[in-house]
Amino acid sequence: MESKTEQETRRRQRARFEELAQVVAQPLHRYLLRRTDADLVDDVLSETMLVLWRRIDDMPGLGADATPRPDDVLPWCYGVARGCLANAHRADGRRLRLVERLIRTRQHEPADTADHGDLHAALDALGELDREVVRLWAWEELAPRQIADVTGLTPNAVSLRLHRSKKKLAKQLETGRKNTERSGHKTDEGRSRQ
Repeated sequence: MESKTEQETRRRQRARFEELAQVVAQPLHRYLLRRTDADLVDDVLSETMLVLWRRIDDMPGLGADATPRPDDVLPWCYGVARGCLANAHRADGRRLRLVERLIRTRQHEPADTADHGDLHAALDALGELDREVVRLWAWEELAPRQIADVTGLTPNAVSLRLHRSKKKLAKQLETGRKNTERSGHKTDEGRSRQ
């Protein structure tokens, strides 16, 4: 539970930010409108305001009790908005490159790609963490030590899970193949019953 002093500090910080927001929100919005697409402006402005909230104590020109003056705080706020906008543009570029790569990959896939339904069914039969360990090992080609970093397990625990999961997968895939062979082949076909 917060003490009265902590509550008062939070109240003052919130009031201080609200005063700042009233001074800088519209100029920042206009700044962003001039530099990017309208559909991106609100997201970048929100991110900018979040950074301003987190770094309000670092802001030059912002006194503890006085109402902020635009000339004192806006240059720093524009710098924050510029950084947030650059981050958003980089993220859009990454998404675009990923989509382009996926499209190119789709175009170069052979028409007779193998059906991996049995593999996916076997993977789905594993527990969620075991499934992730196998995927990181097989698809991302990570070593147990690296998988441990991703999952939070120890490298030894990853090795054990990986070993057990591979055995389960092999058994399930073998069972699936045997069932498919049996259901597709009639042993008494062509023989008479006497």
